[in-house]
Amino acid sequence: QVQLVESGGGLVQAGGSLRLSCAASGRFFSINTMAWYRQVLGKQRELVATITSLGGTYYADSVKGRFTISRDNAKNTVYLQMNNLKPGDTAVYYCNAGVLITSFSRLSSVWGQGTQVTVSS
Repeated sequence: QVQLVESGGGLVQAGGSLRLSCAASGRFFSINTMAWYRQVLGKQRELVATITSLGGTYYADSVKGRFTISRDNAKNTVYLQMNNLKPGDTAVYYCNAGVLITSFSRLSSVWGQGTQVTVSS
């Protein structure tokens, strides 16, 4: 079984920074694209950023220039550096990974448990 464990959330003032981490553990063959999503209570979960296994990245327009996604393939870990945070960034942030359990299996979408980020004005 594959698990994603997030850390690094918390309370920060507007203009501040936080760094989220998400580490994959368990038995698997490889991890493809990893991503960060966020969700505000009562709203749909939205994509924040993605990173492929080769380092290609994508960012939502709302976070471009402020957030940076990166990964350490040796540690099976993805990071989200969040700078110049705004109250509108307040949400629960979820890590997601496309995982191949074996070299013959289909890609499985695995989610972390979420970490709260609160930005005060």
